[in-house]
Amino acid sequence: MIIDSHCHLTYEPMYSSLDETIKKANSEGIKYLLTISTEDKGFNNILKIVENYSSVYGTYGIHPHEAKKHKEIKLNHIVEKVKKNKKIIGVGETGLDFYYNHSEKKDQITSFSEHIKASQITDLPLIVHTRSAEEETLKILKEFIQKKDFKILIHCFTGTRDFAFKLLDIGAYISASGVVTFKKSRELAETFKSIPADKILVETDSPYLSPEPLRGKPNQPSYITHTVKFLSNLKNISYEKFSETTTQNFFNLFGKLN
Repeated sequence: MIIDSHCHLTYEPMYSSLDETIKKANSEGIKYLLTISTEDKGFNNILKIVENYSSVYGTYGIHPHEAKKHKEIKLNHIVEKVKKNKKIIGVGETGLDFYYNHSEKKDQITSFSEHIKASQITDLPLIVHTRSAEEETLKILKEFIQKKDFKILIHCFTGTRDFAFKLLDIGAYISASGVVTFKKSRELAETFKSIPADKILVETDSPYLSPEPLRGKPNQPSYITHTVKFLSNLKNISYEKFSETTTQNFFNLFGKLN
């Protein structure tokens, strides 16, 4: 059994072919999928999906790219949204993206902080997007952890080995996407080789970041098998054992799913 810990089923081309996409994933051994919120207006579609598909769970959050459009989204609003359905099991994705800077840094930091406080109040894991913002991301996470502990998942990790182990030091789980399979990602692969298997989750981030050998095609949850195979070979663990380990890691973080 495998769990796709991060996909975007409300995005095309998957949203127009949900039945086919989810059935294909399930047939490939992906028992559960976590579809991730990035903006407020799309959340109703996430609610509909989790209600209609037993294998799909969801989150609520505002992506850092969207922070400038959601300045009114504060702690109480986030808490209210995640309580809409018991199958909403995470807060995010949130975080900092100083690579593209689609939103001002101050707006991203404010939004990130509100999501962290919601995670602390609800005891739901925080799904973190971080790009070109390692120092700032770590600083903010540490500051909030000193006030009250909370669960952290760094999604689609592409950072340095040093950053990875600093995140592990504060109890974070780290998720691998198809990026780790890319030929140019040798340093990232070596980082994942050194990360303890009991702290790794797997994801597609579909419809983006299709793994080798499917680069260039729209990604989908069933393609996660290529990433799992790559990582299991990298870490010299059987495919079955690594699948089992990453699934247990998901349950350790998010709780058992019904």
